[in-house]
Parts: sequence; C-alpha cells; structure tokens
Amino acid sequence: MEVILAGFNLDTETIRNLKEGKKDVPLTPETISAAYARISRSPKRVDQLRKKAREKVEHARKSNRTIIFEMGHHSVAEHACFNFDVIGISRLAVEALQGFRLASYTEKSQRYITLSDDFVLPEEIVELGKEKGFRETIAAQNELYHSLFEDLKAYHAEHDPALAENKRDLANRAKEDARYVAALATQSQLGMTVNARELELMVRRFDSHRLAELRELGGKLYDEARRIAPSLLLFCEPNRFDQETYPALAGFAKKLESENPPQADVTLIESTEDADLKLLAALLHRVSSASFKSCRQAVEKMTDQQRLDLIKIAFERAELYDSMLREFEHIVLTYELICSASCFAQLKRHRMASISAQSYDPELGFTVPEPIEEIGRADEFKHIMERSLTLYHEIAQDDLNAAPYILTNAHRKRLLITLNARELYHFSRLRSDSHAQAEIQGISNQMVHLGKMVMPLALLLAGGKDAYPEMYARIFGHPPKVIEAELPGERTIDS
Repeated sequence: MEVILAGFNLDTETIRNLKEGKKDVPLTPETISAAYARISRSPKRVDQLRKKAREKVEHARKSNRTIIFEMGHHSVAEHACFNFDVIGISRLAVEALQGFRLASYTEKSQRYITLSDDFVLPEEIVELGKEKGFRETIAAQNELYHSLFEDLKAYHAEHDPALAENKRDLANRAKEDARYVAALATQSQLGMTVNARELELMVRRFDSHRLAELRELGGKLYDEARRIAPSLLLFCEPNRFDQETYPALAGFAKKLESENPPQADVTLIESTEDADLKLLAALLHRVSSASFKSCRQAVEKMTDQQRLDLIKIAFERAELYDSMLREFEHIVLTYELICSASCFAQLKRHRMASISAQSYDPELGFTVPEPIEEIGRADEFKHIMERSLTLYHEIAQDDLNAAPYILTNAHRKRLLITLNARELYHFSRLRSDSHAQAEIQGISNQMVHLGKMVMPLALLLAGGKDAYPEMYARIFGHPPKVIEAELPGERTIDS
C-alpha cells in the first residue's frame, strides 16, 4: 500500500510568493482555516486576516487548536483540503474508505481496465497460516477471469455486430461480466479529495478498525497530512465508540436472530405517507406566504387533474441534466436491497443517500451474470464460487472480519438505502439507463417501479436518461426542447 499526498489548498498570496521566488514561504492550508475562523469575531477584512495568519503560522496553528479543541468549532478544519493518491489497497478496503461521504473519489474501474492478477495479501491471512490456500484460490479466480474475458468478447461480438466494430467497447462489455469472479482482495487505486475534518474522522475510525489493512491506511493518511497541517488533525486516537459499538450491537442481535425467509432483491420498506400531497404542498409553500398547513389543505381540495397540472409545472422546463426542485427532498423512500459486491461498488458512490450495509453473507449466494450462462461456463463459475466459500468458512472460524477478502465480486450482501425523491431521480438517470451495468440497472428499475406505486406524481419522470424524451412526451404531448451546448464565451455584467 502506498499513500501519497498529491496536493493541498494554499493561499493565493503564498502561490504568488512562490512564483516570485521567495523563500521560507509557509506551505500549509492551516493559514486559511485560521483566518476564516477569525471572521466571526474580528472586524478586520478577510484578506487582512489571511495576511496575518500567513505572517505568523505558529500563532495560526495555536489558534486552530484552541478554536477546534477548546471552543469546539470543528468546522474551521473544513477549509483545509487534501488530495491523496491511494495505491494498492484492496477492493474490500475501498468499500470502507468510500463509506465516508464528505469526500470525492475517482477509482480504478474494473469495467474499463483489464485486471492484472495483483491482490492484497492481508496480514491476518498470513498469521492464520492460510497464505498458501489464499494464493491458490485467487490464482484460480484470476485464471477464470482471463478465460471468461476472451470468451465473452467473442460472445458479444457475435451477438452485437455494432459492438464488434468498436474494440474498446467490446472489451469493456466483456470485462463487465468477467470481473464478477475477481476477489475482494484484488488491488485497486484511487484519487481522493477530502477536507481536514472528514480526514480526521477517517483516521480515527481506521485506527479503531479490526482489519490491519485499514489501520495501516489510516496511519499513512495521518502521517502525510500531519506534516502539512498538524493543528487540524487533533482527535485521531482510537476510541471505544468506534471499536466496540457495532460488535456490542452484533452481540445483542445474535440473541434475536432467526431464519431468514426468501426475499426479493429490492423491497420497499417504507416511504413518506401521502408523499405526492406533501410534495405538492411543499411546492406551493415555497412560492407563497401561506403556512404549510394551509398549502396542504389546498392540495387536498384539488381534483386529480389539478394536482397533475401542478406537478407538470415543476417538470415542464426541466432539461435532462437538471436536478429536480429542492422540494422533492421532503419525500423519502427506504429500500432493503440484496446485491453483489460488483453492484455495491457502484451503488455506494451515491453519497447523498443513506446506506447501511451488512457484511457479506454466504447464505445470500452469488450473482451469475447472464452472459456467463449464455456461453455455457456457469458451472466453472459456480465451482470457483464454492471453492472461495470453502476457504471463506475456514478463515471465518478464526477471523470473521478477514474472511471476506477471499470472496468475489459475485458474492452478495444486504443493505438499507434511504434516499429522497430528488436523489432517486439522479440515481435512476444513471442506473436505469440502458448503458448501465445490468445488475444495478435491474435494481434501479425495481426501485423506481416500487417508488411510483407510492408516489406516482412525484416520480412521473423517474427513469434512465435514455428514456427521458419518451417519458416527457407521454406527459406533455411533445418531446422536451433540446438546448444545444455551446462553448462559453465572454460574459458581461449589465450595470
């Protein structure tokens, strides 16, 4: 594993001084945090506060510690941002890292990059004496990956002549399904941008984690950022809350567990009661001076046609790329999903949703992509899954936390996802689109279908971006007006 501090934000005066060749220039984002922290209590101009912080860096650092630690104004740390290269961590560790929502990630895609057999050998596996079996199982997984990749290219070329003309797209389609056999120990890399406050939380959580790989990751992130901004990373020690809370809950849950009946991949658990009425009332409330109660009463008195006319106003001017109005956030849906690791890798990126995932559960089985069935190689695929599960159970006897490393992208987990209607629009635009990966496309379609049953007006236009023109035309009798994108020119401000 390698963690490299790729960049951080600097005061523009600092950058100017560097360009002019000045020496002993303070290279830290702490001065910006210290200056902005003083805005609420100082009558000086902000640029003057920044100048003072640049001139007295140690004083700025002391001020940050006082304001964050003693006064509890932790938000000042959010003004400092860091860019990290994170190289050679497992896909399992990526799931934990990307669970922090107030950061930005761009990850190596297994859909677009051919895997090269590199993987993380966890410290726990070595200590348990399982290294030989671990290496052999992953070698078998990777061998099947490469074999499936070649056969799937031939399959898609035969069944889609247009795709066969584009070698890159053809290869990507084959990787999309072949990757299901790759282990969660497979190495990945990503670029991450994160503010100091969220970084501090990452470090503290990882220092308390039961996996050595994540403890190492937390330590490396801390070491890289601490050199630059020591005054902003204060609460980084492991604590009992992070170490013991979920294990204690798990202990309680074991007393209550019973057999799980068969379940659909997508279940709508609950949703806002009378969601359409609440949304319509919220739209009226936003543009009037009436109370919400009055707006709700007005909506309840409307005919169905009047309600349809009202919601159409909210939709009519929306381009494909537009987000729904903020009022759509007042109505919420909660789903329980069962999906593969491959699907979860995409699903977890929707950070405006609240996602609470269980550990991987062998009892939920694994997902076999349809094209692998079509090329007649499902039996080989299932054999590798069973081999992986056998080793999983051997490891789990001694270390349940490390056992998932040997599972694959095909193995499944259960999760809760809560999202508002506005976020469901964004989710479905991407994931119900015909170009989306098959499994997550199916899940998105089911989420939209179930959502429309409880809030049909609110979700009239929910669906894939490729279907948007057709959905719009059904409602308005004509396709949406398409505005051609133009390169930006000079802008003038009228006096």
